[in-house]
Amino acid sequence: MVHYNSCPVCSSEQISEYLDCKDHFLTGELFALHRCSSCGFIFTQDHPDERSAGKYYDSAEYVSHDDNADGLTNRIYRFARGIMLKRKRAIVADMTGLRKGSLLDTGCGTGHFAGEMKRAGWQVTGIEPNRKAREYARSRFGFETLDPGEISQLEQNSFDCITLWHVLEHFHDLENYMAVLKDLLKPGGVCVVALPNSDSFDCNYYREFWAAYDVPRHLWHFNPVSFRKFSEKSGFLLTSIKSLPLDVFYISILSRRYKGAKLPFITGLLQGLWFFIKTINNSNSDSSLIYILRKASD
Repeated sequence: MVHYNSCPVCSSEQISEYLDCKDHFLTGELFALHRCSSCGFIFTQDHPDERSAGKYYDSAEYVSHDDNADGLTNRIYRFARGIMLKRKRAIVADMTGLRKGSLLDTGCGTGHFAGEMKRAGWQVTGIEPNRKAREYARSRFGFETLDPGEISQLEQNSFDCITLWHVLEHFHDLENYMAVLKDLLKPGGVCVVALPNSDSFDCNYYREFWAAYDVPRHLWHFNPVSFRKFSEKSGFLLTSIKSLPLDVFYISILSRRYKGAKLPFITGLLQGLWFFIKTINNSNSDSSLIYILRKASD
């Protein structure tokens, strides 16, 4: 288990237990979330180290690794993913100012976003730790996929855009990996990072049942304030924040199920709709946010 005596973002020793959360998805184990009183960052304390983390992903229901994951909730996830692919592609084009370019999709899973970008004319490379998902992405969409250990094969300053769609929260060696990605980004390039928002309306409502805590797979629980501090520490400038509006429905359905509510699909959709309406004029309280980063030296 990995234990922190100080905040991983600001190094303050003013950290204390915030919530106890269960691994509702797979093992039923309890994990403590700790919070830094200096910067507000929340993180999973005493989490498995990288060598022993694999068993917490070992399920056919882990939908980002398996396109055949069954169940109504997973079908909703895939439906929403299909809708959001074009929005994600538009964000990359808008933020880079390019119609075509070179893109590294970190944590590409089964390859749907990277495949969408390849169809749009981009030169795409994927990084994915799960061998089955990596091979599926390569065979279905025809782009190069690498294990994270092979990232050293890539040339520095070679990508116009690097994307991390709900990936950063899984990284064990957070700072070093961000430093590697920064070196891979071209001058003027853009890094797009999507993360659950630990200061969202749905997180504050569901608390320990909030599905996006997803312990112990999710190690870091950012909000806009703490992510700005982290990005600056990593040598990036946070230039804008955008929303992922459909995530709240999927997360609310799962959270209602974890809470043991009756009819979690229906009540989760309704609760998600209420959160969606509340964020219309307050997008920084969305369930998931997209952070646009550029190198601080650019």
